[in-house]
Amino acid sequence: MTTNQLFALFCDLALIIVLARILGAVAQRFSQPAVIGEVIAGILLGPTLLGHSVPEFLFPPDIRPMLTALADVGMAVFMFIVGLELDRKILRGTGKLAATVAVSCILLPFGLGSLLALMLAEDHAPDHRLSFVLFMGTAMSVTAFPVLARILTDRKMQHTPIGGLALACAAIGDVLAWCMLAAVVALAGGGGGDQWLLLLLVPYAGVMVWVVRPLLRRLVAAGGHRLTSSVLTVVLAGLLVSGAITERIGLHFIFGAFLFGVVMPKESTERLRADIIDRIGHVSGQLLQPVFFIIVGLKVDLSDLGGSGWLDFALILTVAVSGKFIGAFLSARAFGVTARQSAVLATLMNTRGLTELIILTAGLQLGVLDERLYSLMVVMAVVTTAMAGPLLAVFRPRNPTDQEPVIPVRDAKPPATKH
Repeated sequence: MTTNQLFALFCDLALIIVLARILGAVAQRFSQPAVIGEVIAGILLGPTLLGHSVPEFLFPPDIRPMLTALADVGMAVFMFIVGLELDRKILRGTGKLAATVAVSCILLPFGLGSLLALMLAEDHAPDHRLSFVLFMGTAMSVTAFPVLARILTDRKMQHTPIGGLALACAAIGDVLAWCMLAAVVALAGGGGGDQWLLLLLVPYAGVMVWVVRPLLRRLVAAGGHRLTSSVLTVVLAGLLVSGAITERIGLHFIFGAFLFGVVMPKESTERLRADIIDRIGHVSGQLLQPVFFIIVGLKVDLSDLGGSGWLDFALILTVAVSGKFIGAFLSARAFGVTARQSAVLATLMNTRGLTELIILTAGLQLGVLDERLYSLMVVMAVVTTAMAGPLLAVFRPRNPTDQEPVIPVRDAKPPATKH
């Protein structure tokens, strides 16, 4: 690395951090997640408004691979934290309702997204239609679990019945969506000429669950369930090695990082997990994730869409919103949830956020998406996430303490009678 490259890299990182912080704070002032402002910061620095010369001056071509490498590390850390926060406790007591809503929020958007993909395939994916169709269906099915959790916390809804139900649905949906994406990545040929390596996925998952998890449990117990230097070293090295292995066998590295987070001990480790998220997640959120947003924004170009491009965007946004909303709303109503609370749940399930951006980036890297459709999908992810705040203000009861109980009628037991 030359002196000029190092100078440009450090200046770019400083610019990214400051802009992400400013626009993230502006987004929060409007009751939006900070991720909205940070993504917009990336889009503002891209060719949509500034053309191609200014972005190339600010982020020279020989610097962008370095920024992309940092962004990839940020993606890996983020996916690890997503897996770490997936706690089976949030699924307790939700019964068939959470499972039904989660599956409905996957199947209907997947079906509608696949139909839309068939309409768009001729212009955007003439060479690998099956992978494109399945990828679009999967991308439409995503709910951003971490962004959803942040929205619930900011609005003090995390301990309400509807908040707990939304978290449970998002957790189930996330697992299903990642499994679907793994299949699409394998089908798209992410492993190149070594696709036989995909056969190692099952034994690798078994090793993670039955070997790595017990070892991690012992390590954590030996450290008194605290984040010691040894635990931190193992966590950092483990998520990177796990990501490297899944990348090598033909899946994207995000799956390995996610799986390592999933197998981290969850029993009696609340403080440990909070410390991990605070120390690793804070650094990643302040430095690595903003780099990811800038890389995303630099690839978004809406300057020459034309009428057909905006028509495609209208179709994408309609399918994205209606699939999630209708699937969640109708399935919740079928279990006896009130119309207002069903609308709240459907609104929450429509948030996509950073998780969607990671999936779209993976699709672009694999060649499943072209840059034009990638740009439209990124804007869709921003819009659907930004919609959550205003819609919640409409559907949620005016009094925050006036929460209607979410009780599936079919599961409710009649009161006992005395004989």
